[in-house]
Amino acid sequence: MTAMASAVVPESASSPSSPRPAITLSQPKKKRPAVKNAKAIRAIRSLFRSFPILSPACRFHATLPRCSRAADGHISGATRATGTLFGHRKSRITLAIQENPRGVPILLLELAIPTSKFMQEMGSDHLRVALECEKKAADKTKLLQEPLWTAFVDGRKIGYAVKREPSENDLEIMQLLYTVSTGAGVLPDHMTDAVEGETTYMRAYFDRVVGSKDSETLYMLNPDGNSGPELSIFFVRV
Repeated sequence: MTAMASAVVPESASSPSSPRPAITLSQPKKKRPAVKNAKAIRAIRSLFRSFPILSPACRFHATLPRCSRAADGHISGATRATGTLFGHRKSRITLAIQENPRGVPILLLELAIPTSKFMQEMGSDHLRVALECEKKAADKTKLLQEPLWTAFVDGRKIGYAVKREPSENDLEIMQLLYTVSTGAGVLPDHMTDAVEGETTYMRAYFDRVVGSKDSETLYMLNPDGNSGPELSIFFVRV
């Protein structure tokens, strides 16, 4: 796998005693409708927090799509998005998707795998993350608004992924990284937790491909222009 360059976070935010940066992220262009079942989603999140981090066991059974790429590595017809994977080394990793680097995330998913373990998995030639949820009759929920997913990494079931709204801490991380287009590294010391460890991140552009109302894929673009993504994330409703 091509190693990603370490990006430098602005020095003004690197001191533990420095004030937190003002949040200037813009809202997504299209407002999402209010969640009607807020209590139910909060209950799901609470339940998810109680789940243990599972050891890989089951094999993912769905056939994952392949997409042809242009010479510059960009998929024809795909939309460009910014993706950030971040978290304390010993805690669960979070995926944030933004329409642009200066915007509030349109999607935040917390996966039941430690950040350090996931970053280690990124050492493979091509990591595939598959997220599967159940299709319900007459349900008009948009695919990326589904609250709970079964998660697989390279075909191995790791547990669950849960959608959540951005916290103040999430927004601060996005604010710190808004000048970073592609890179990986460690966030300033004040983001470190005494128990969970440093906050590490990996950030890159993704091609977003919508297959249908029940399938969508995010392909991470290689910064050096090599053909083929280093990371693919599949959302499937079955």
